[in-house]
Amino acid sequence: MTLLGPADVRQLADRLGIRPTKQLGQNFVHDPNTVRRIVRAADLAPDDLVLEVGPGLGSLTLALLERELAVCAVEIDPPLAAALPETVRQFAPEQAERLTVIAGDALRADLSGVKPTALVANLPYNVAVPVVLHLLATVPSLRRGLVMVQKEVADRLTAGPGSRVYGVPSVKLAWYATARQAGKVPAAVFWPVPNVESGLVGFEVHGGAGADRAATFAVIDAAFAQRRKTLRAALAGWAGGAPEAERILRAAGVDPRLRGEQLTVDDFTRIASHRGPGDAPG
Repeated sequence: MTLLGPADVRQLADRLGIRPTKQLGQNFVHDPNTVRRIVRAADLAPDDLVLEVGPGLGSLTLALLERELAVCAVEIDPPLAAALPETVRQFAPEQAERLTVIAGDALRADLSGVKPTALVANLPYNVAVPVVLHLLATVPSLRRGLVMVQKEVADRLTAGPGSRVYGVPSVKLAWYATARQAGKVPAAVFWPVPNVESGLVGFEVHGGAGADRAATFAVIDAAFAQRRKTLRAALAGWAGGAPEAERILRAAGVDPRLRGEQLTVDDFTRIASHRGPGDAPG
């Protein structure tokens, strides 16, 4: 089968009257070697049902179908969503039946009937973190994924405690999955060429079994809302006062003088578990 090259991408865009918009974060990949590398890096199983968010003109979609994988593509731009099946019929007619297209926003789409096992996507930079965390929270069938995001977002998602860029996205992704950097993607393979570098983030889902996600995420949010403060001070509002925050922290085995950026996701989970349901401030 044939993958999309630079001329194909321009011709498709012209035919559809598509002008890439910053609002939708549209930068279309036009290099076959790059999309094939992304699919290899995703380490997919033959029976994976792949969820692709933001397929655009179909470059990555075709690379996934080339591996004879079933793909469910969610596209927010109506003209692109309508055109994708025809593009697949043109470039990979023998794989067309493996594709399902959902027109809509991945943050709102109903995927309950799809049950995808893997997320592989070139995500718009402005919504990458919300989309990944939302899908992990709402699609329990997901087991693995590989997403292309802005390089600095990739750094944040995969950062560990003590890193300068370790923060809310790092800890919340760690609650669901073990993440890894999976390479860089040069700007030259996109049209239009973005003014930022891109990176690949792979992850394997382990879940947060036995832990209260909402309670843990509330602690994470509070700790990083005032990341320069000690946990005793940063968690005062969450706990109902600094003395109560210190009591909870000590009960969880966490030094109240530490800052949020020094804790692992397990630390945050323990802190959440040591505040009883009656301890919330009124």
